[in-house]
Formats: sequence, structure tokens, C-alpha cells
Amino acid sequence: MTARLEEPPRVVAPPTTRWASTSGKTPSVGAIARTTVLIVGAIIVVAPLVWAGLSSFKSQAELAAQPPTLYPHDFTFDNYTTGLAAFDFPRYLLNSTIVTVAATLLTLLINSMAAYALAKYNFRGRDLLFLITLSAIMIPLQVILLPIYQVVSSLGMTNSLLGLIIPPAATPTGVFLLRQYMLTLPDETIEAARIDGAGEFRIFWQVVLPLCRPALAVLAIFSVIWRWNDFLWPLIVAQDESVQTLPVAIARFAGQQAIPFSQILAVSVMSIIPVIIVFLILQRHIISGLVKGAVK
Repeated sequence: MTARLEEPPRVVAPPTTRWASTSGKTPSVGAIARTTVLIVGAIIVVAPLVWAGLSSFKSQAELAAQPPTLYPHDFTFDNYTTGLAAFDFPRYLLNSTIVTVAATLLTLLINSMAAYALAKYNFRGRDLLFLITLSAIMIPLQVILLPIYQVVSSLGMTNSLLGLIIPPAATPTGVFLLRQYMLTLPDETIEAARIDGAGEFRIFWQVVLPLCRPALAVLAIFSVIWRWNDFLWPLIVAQDESVQTLPVAIARFAGQQAIPFSQILAVSVMSIIPVIIVFLILQRHIISGLVKGAVK
């Protein structure tokens, strides 16, 4: 007759409350404070955009009402239809799109080539050249605006899209960002490609650039924001209305006293939408590109 083994008693865990965290630890005061600060900061940043978007559907009388209202009582699309009729939005949108896309592609190409040379090549004066590049970040555009305009004017690129695309293509910020990221790439990968007989341009195009996609995405987002919102340089170079971009055209549109502010808000909201779409598409690359680029 065999002995019957008794099963050990089951230990039932006490029910957890809905306030318990998944790790079993209650959040600290510092974590709660940081979260609160981040939430408040996000609200402060997003609030003007939300107000502008909601106000673009208000009538002119409701927009000027005191105290101001958050939600439109009389929801209307007349601001968009009337604003588009009085404002040549498609032409300025096309100009801004061409300038932004072309300048961003040119920025990625030029800055990545300069960053690769400063990160993976050893030559005399490399550190001095990189120091000069960093020093250029501290120089505001207003200081070098006149000589740049003289160069552009001598080349006959005023009142043209080329004058808006080429001058701001090389940015020291982009060179710095890509160089710091390329320093994290292993030199063994590049040496292995050279041993296999790959040329320098092929190594740069097929080996280095694919590994730098997060940093390139971050720089692309920055470049799109810079070029899309640029006002001072297009205001000076593009005097002809046929080549003006959206920021300059909206400022000229707002200068007409007969135009209601509700229509200006509607046109401004439409000009913000493309930048938001680009950001939503490339946002997952921002953290990885910035964190990896800051390792060295």
C-alpha cells in the first residue's frame, strides 16, 4: 500500500488595490513631481495650438467677445472658405513645400558628408575645423545676413526658389549632431568594407548612411521645422509674390486691415498641419537619434 502524498497548501496572494504599481512599489514624491511638471509643461505648449484651432471655427464677433470663449458657440467653416478665396494658399503651399523638401534633402546630404569626414577621417586641422563649425552655431543670422545676401544677389538667385534653398542648406547644428552620432559607429565596419574593395563613396552611401537613419531622421525633422517656419531670409530674398513662402505670405495677408483675424487663424492652422504630419511620422526616431548621438 503506497503512501499518499499530500499537496502543499496553495498560497493565495492578497488582492492588490488599483493604486498599486506594476512593480510593487509606490511612486516616489520626486517621480510624481516630475510627472506633474511634464504634464503642466505639455499643457502650456499645446494650449495655444488648441486655442488657435478652435478659434479658427469662430465667427469674427465671437472671436472678439469678452471674456473670450474656448469652444465656438456657432461652429462655422466660413473662415476657411473665405480665407482661401482671398488668399492664394495653394501657390504659397507649393512654394513652401518645394523649399522645405529640397532644402532638407540638400541639408542631409551636405551635413552628413561633412560629419563623416570630421568623425572618421584623420587629417591635419580636423579638430580646428570642427571647433570653427561649433563656433558658427553662436553666430546669429542677422550678423552674416548682408554678406550672404550680397553673394546670393551676385549669383542672380534673388526672387527665386534657389535663393531660398541653397544658402541655409549647410547648418553647423546638423554637422555637430551627425558627427556625434557617427562617432558611435564602429570603425571595424568601415575597415571591413574597405578590405572587401568598396570605395569611399560606396562605404558612405551603403554602410554609413543606413546606420545613421535615426540621426538623419532627427535632422530631417529639425530642417523641416526650420525651413517651413523661416521668415526673415525669405522676406529679404523673395520680394516677388510668386516665390514667397507661407510665413511671409501670411504676414502680408495679416497686414491687410480689411481681413478678419478669424480668417488669418484659419490660414495659419492650415499651414501648421504639414509640420505636425511630418513630426508624427518621424517622432519615433527623435529619442533614439538624440540619445545615441550624445553617447560621446
